[in-house]
Amino acid sequence: MEILNSILSWAMRKRIDQIDRFRQNPLEVQTETFRNLLATAKHTEWGKRYGFEEIKSWETFKGRVPVSSYEEIFPEIDRMMKGEQNILWPSKVTWFAKSSGTTNARSKFIPVSPESLEDCHYKGGKDMLSIYVNNYPETKLFTGKGLSIGGSFQVNEQNSNSFYGDVSAVIMQNLPFWAEYIRAPKLKTALMDKWEEKIERIAEETISENITSLAGVPTWTYVLLQRIMEKTGKTIPEVWPNLELFGHGAVAFGPYRELFKAIIPSAKMNYLELYNASEGFFGIQDQADSEDLLLMLDYGVYYEFIPAGHFDDENPVTIPLSDVEVGKNYAMVISTNGGLWRYKIGDTVKFSSTKPYRFRISGRTKHYINAFGEEVIIENAEVALTEACKQTNAKLSNFTAAPVYFQRQKQGGHEWIIEFNQKPDNLSKFSAILDAKLREINSDYDAKRYQDIALVAPKVHVAPTGTFVEWLRRKNKLGGQNKVPRLSNTREYLEELLVLCQENYHAS
Repeated sequence: MEILNSILSWAMRKRIDQIDRFRQNPLEVQTETFRNLLATAKHTEWGKRYGFEEIKSWETFKGRVPVSSYEEIFPEIDRMMKGEQNILWPSKVTWFAKSSGTTNARSKFIPVSPESLEDCHYKGGKDMLSIYVNNYPETKLFTGKGLSIGGSFQVNEQNSNSFYGDVSAVIMQNLPFWAEYIRAPKLKTALMDKWEEKIERIAEETISENITSLAGVPTWTYVLLQRIMEKTGKTIPEVWPNLELFGHGAVAFGPYRELFKAIIPSAKMNYLELYNASEGFFGIQDQADSEDLLLMLDYGVYYEFIPAGHFDDENPVTIPLSDVEVGKNYAMVISTNGGLWRYKIGDTVKFSSTKPYRFRISGRTKHYINAFGEEVIIENAEVALTEACKQTNAKLSNFTAAPVYFQRQKQGGHEWIIEFNQKPDNLSKFSAILDAKLREINSDYDAKRYQDIALVAPKVHVAPTGTFVEWLRRKNKLGGQNKVPRLSNTREYLEELLVLCQENYHAS
């Protein structure tokens, strides 16, 4: 295994030269991507509709092709799911990534072309390893196996020759045969659809393996690690002494960091954030001493950005990568080798650097609280919660928040439901720190909180253990990349969770 580790480490490091190319020449690489996408898709139905063959510049492209939401391109995707081809992309598309649909009650189905699978999703996974090996040249990562928790997939009922499922399941099902030798658990187990049984089976299969890395959503990975400790009566470093890496994505890691440090108290443990979604693989944490993500520019994805304040415009203004500014909030718009054209992915980002282009995910375009002009985004919430946990020795598991709207002789505010793995020493202190940190980092929130004129202090409910998992179970959304909406301007999710909290309290 030591020889294999040396060979694979050497092979992975070779990719760094190509990564350095787009670090140093980002706009040149994006121009190449833009031209390749148009040239490849010019004879598709979409390409003919908008005259891709005649488009020579981004200015013409944005003038001809509309910015689209999922709902607006759904008719084309629906036809593809029924078996029609050459609509959005010329290659035969038989796989669709099923999104959790957190911005909409209906699930979304994202086309996964052979090119997007190979040149985007797989390339992202390999680059994660390349970057890690380059940053940690003494790694023993390839002396053992990587454990990843996948979703599930099924045959498309509209067309028996195609399939859909969680993007992790799509990736796993199409991995080359040799990849099975360096990953765990067995593919059949990883793709099970019954989540509780899957966790149990994964734990049973991997306890005796030499696991050196983990990959997945923090929420579900933590559930698995807890079960493994329960079954063995050991700590995670005792079960897997060579574990050194957790590649995580889908939700921000800040509120979970202390949880993982508590159960993996190993000095050699490293964490690497990834920005991968059903629509593509977009960013990797490329520096050992910074949590910023490097924007991956040679994955067949062309980027545009909608400035803050224009997210909900009917015809939003977009800017190219060359015009983004550090510290400003943007909604991301993508054109991809999966056939998405000027597609609003729904995520917002803030750039920390433009030489090279590094950023952090700041939230979702529809997941924020702005009931009173306070504009609290997920990034604000996560920073404030992390500080409140730190100062009260708490460990957070999950949360959601929504506004309390004005009523007669009653002021507005924010209401939070938080599930803890370790409750705060003092809940009142926790709430006060949460409020104070939000005021410190968000001037709009601070202005509304001034002397309780528009907003009173937040109200925090502690959810019994298992509340959020039960909510997901009842929504049939257990596992994969499914997650609870963190922030919302409506109280729908919060009210449902409040009812569950009461049920659990009575049950206990």
